[in-house]
Amino acid sequence: MPLRLRPTTPLAADAILVGDPGRALLLAQELLEQPKMSNHARGLWGYSGQTPAGDPLTIQATGIGGPSAALVLGDLAELGVRRAIRVGSCTGAPRARLGELLVVIEALAEGGSAAAHGLDPGEAARPDPDLTGRLEEAVGDEGRVGAVASFDAHPGAEALPTVVIGADMQTAPLLSRAQGLGVRLAAVLIVAEVQTGAQALDKEELESREQCAGQAARDAFST
Repeated sequence: MPLRLRPTTPLAADAILVGDPGRALLLAQELLEQPKMSNHARGLWGYSGQTPAGDPLTIQATGIGGPSAALVLGDLAELGVRRAIRVGSCTGAPRARLGELLVVIEALAEGGSAAAHGLDPGEAARPDPDLTGRLEEAVGDEGRVGAVASFDAHPGAEALPTVVIGADMQTAPLLSRAQGLGVRLAAVLIVAEVQTGAQALDKEELESREQCAGQAARDAFST
């Protein structure tokens, strides 16, 4: 039995990963028909059910930061998850557009949590290419592909590497951990705030973009 998750219903082989339990609930209501809570241990809400197309899907909260997310992914792999898409948010570099969806093509390790899974500082972790291609197609005109950097603390006003469009706290550790577990993983991030001018999405705008990103992830699994 996994150490953190205590599933009360069977999990699907495909899972959407989100940091925030509230986002897990929002996407479960949006993407699943008659979702059932599959985990509430440690406040890591998870839901399982079927999409309108009849495909099994799990939506699982991973908590804040890379260490928590990597541990939860390990439990999910033990429980049978084989493909996963991270639906998260990020701080955009000055050239990012507020609210756009960023399909990650690589994530640079800028914190120690990624090192625990084999990444040196500044080294890039890359997602599953097939799942990423499906995700890019599903996102379409709602976003673009690009690189991100993953920090152990909220990136805030920190200088970002010039090659990245955004920064977050989970993607690089998750990608590296997924490779070690044999889980095919991709990621789509919502630009929820932009460093220049301290712009940020309000609650309703963010929820709308979360739904859009979740729908793209669901479609990427089914194509």
